[in-house]
Amino acid sequence: METLKEERWQHDRDFFVAKAKELGAEVEVSACNGDDNLQIAQAENMLAKGVDILVVVPHNGDICATIVNKAHSQGVRVIAYDRLIRNCDLDLYISFDNERVGQLQAQYLVQRVPIGNYILIGGAKTDNNAILFRKGQMDVLQPYIDSGKIKIVTDQWATDWQASEAMKHVENALTKTTDIQAVVASNDGTAGGVIQALGEKGLAGKVLVSGQDADLAACQRIVQGTQTMTIYKPIKPVAEAAAEAAMQIISNQVVEKAIHVINNKKIDVPSILIDPLQVDKSNMMETVIADGYHSREQVYGREP
Repeated sequence: METLKEERWQHDRDFFVAKAKELGAEVEVSACNGDDNLQIAQAENMLAKGVDILVVVPHNGDICATIVNKAHSQGVRVIAYDRLIRNCDLDLYISFDNERVGQLQAQYLVQRVPIGNYILIGGAKTDNNAILFRKGQMDVLQPYIDSGKIKIVTDQWATDWQASEAMKHVENALTKTTDIQAVVASNDGTAGGVIQALGEKGLAGKVLVSGQDADLAACQRIVQGTQTMTIYKPIKPVAEAAAEAAMQIISNQVVEKAIHVINNKKIDVPSILIDPLQVDKSNMMETVIADGYHSREQVYGREP
């Protein structure tokens, strides 16, 4: 795994491990915390121990091709989880429809403020998903930009998805103008940094801010009114599907749910893609809380 520092990835780990154990597997988990060399070393260590399959959340989708090549040289197959590993003969990719994530973020905002000044805050450029989110966002935004209805005040990327990076970019933008209608933040971590910067100018809750991952802090901000929406990616289905697929690959069975293909610049990779959902104040109870992702008390506190 690339990290376990963010709450979202702890859920992925727990659901995956529970399902794999249910299916009779033993799971070893490691996290490199953004260190490419460490991630490769961790994979090499697992291969030396004789693992049957590797499931990788890559920090850098290009550098992790090294892991796939090393694994294949030892007859071990590799699943890329959530983020695509590029330029290699990857065995399977499982994630959400990440262009759709970006489209849903932008659609939500333009439906509410179709005219005005926007800020774009992308994620880590080393993460293929960040590129896909931006592509989906621009699919929606470009016609509005071309017609002059929406003006992009600043377009920046947050190194390693750091909230501090997002905060810095928005602070810089606000020195030029505070006339901002919406910020397309690509995940909830960056949204937190965005909202902190907006708060310094008294704009928190007045500017629409998107997000993604349904982190607890983001869900709390949404019901409190400082963050506008998040994209909820039901993690249990994707984690359990990954565990099932891993066991099918080990057993040389067909991965039945891999009905899509995604090109990774070398091959068309068999892929499992799961649909994400828009979540705001109006459907928090029916989605995030109904699924048990967070409890009502965690999100709302003691409020009815």
